[in-house]
Amino acid sequence: MIALEVKNPEEEREFLEFAVRLYKNEANWIRPLDKDIQGLFHPETNKLFKLGGKAKRWLLKNEHGDTLGRIAAFINPKWKEKQATGGVGFFECIPEKEAAFLLFDTAKEWLESEGMEAMDGPVNFGERDKWWGLLVDGFSPPNYNMPWNFDYYRAFFEEYGFQLYFRQFTYMRPVKGVGFDEKMIDRANKILGDPEFEFRHIFGKELQEKAPQYFMDVYNKAWARHMGKSLALKETQLMFKKMKPIMDPRLIYFGFHNGEPISFFINIPEINQIFKHVNGKMDLIGKLKFLWNQKFNPPNKMLGLVFGVVPEFQGKGVESAMIMSYNEQFASRNSFPYKTIEMNWIGDFNPKMMRVCEQLNATIYKTHHTYRYLFDRSKPFERHKIFE
Repeated sequence: MIALEVKNPEEEREFLEFAVRLYKNEANWIRPLDKDIQGLFHPETNKLFKLGGKAKRWLLKNEHGDTLGRIAAFINPKWKEKQATGGVGFFECIPEKEAAFLLFDTAKEWLESEGMEAMDGPVNFGERDKWWGLLVDGFSPPNYNMPWNFDYYRAFFEEYGFQLYFRQFTYMRPVKGVGFDEKMIDRANKILGDPEFEFRHIFGKELQEKAPQYFMDVYNKAWARHMGKSLALKETQLMFKKMKPIMDPRLIYFGFHNGEPISFFINIPEINQIFKHVNGKMDLIGKLKFLWNQKFNPPNKMLGLVFGVVPEFQGKGVESAMIMSYNEQFASRNSFPYKTIEMNWIGDFNPKMMRVCEQLNATIYKTHHTYRYLFDRSKPFERHKIFE
């Protein structure tokens, strides 16, 4: 067996098609869009390269030229860790440990040559909301831009020496027919009875012109210190622009105190329920299939992308009030087309958000693991720090 670096369009195509062949008999696997994966590895579509990021891909071949596995490794210039840490991802492999370990060795050797001291995996060459973690429980169809994998991958990672860095929980809740925690209801009612607070949808012109500013203000106060970066207005404007083709304004909700934004949740229709019909292609035929299914076979599940409350209002019932208000104003209506909501993964390092989900009477539907491998095996291993 030999690991060959991906260097030309034919090998790029094989990097994608190997996964298609590997999972061809798996009903729960949904083929990702080719462009979503390819775009990560090209400077013109991934700005991390311009910031000094690096990435390589390999195909594992046998003596007959057959592909046995694939892996990617990358260096994200935005990662700030105690030790220089790279990433591995897009790992797929036949059920042979020797093949898997050779792929891990190949990625490790390149990362070491670039000065890295550890590697996280399986992760993405980008943000944590995409292609992050190894599925270990809840092998149902993946949400958009989330991985699905064989259960035997877990043994490969752990036997190689990867250690659990954090768990990722995807919570699920029926939209109707499930109540809320009594303590949550009490906290919510106190806030909802205060005229200084307002919770509402953002529609029309305000959605396009004001919502990116509202989102940026809350995100930078609530999340920036944890995620290591603040968002600029241009970034949030671009985010809303990209979401527009799939956006349902009924799924976006903001909270205000004396007119100032203090909270939000951003949900979208779970579009993998549509993308499963296009076979990874968004060419003309794929776009027509997408539009037809969006109109006549729309998603009945919504995906919670991000939820935030500014620090000064955290733990005071604003989370509860926003959710209760949303449920009463909109989600409880018979005409509401969505049956369930899945919250985009929440790390076990974020107990506050886990408690919010539990108060919603949501249950853990899927579990992913993010692992870390220290190159110096004598160094003490530390798990991801807990968000305070």
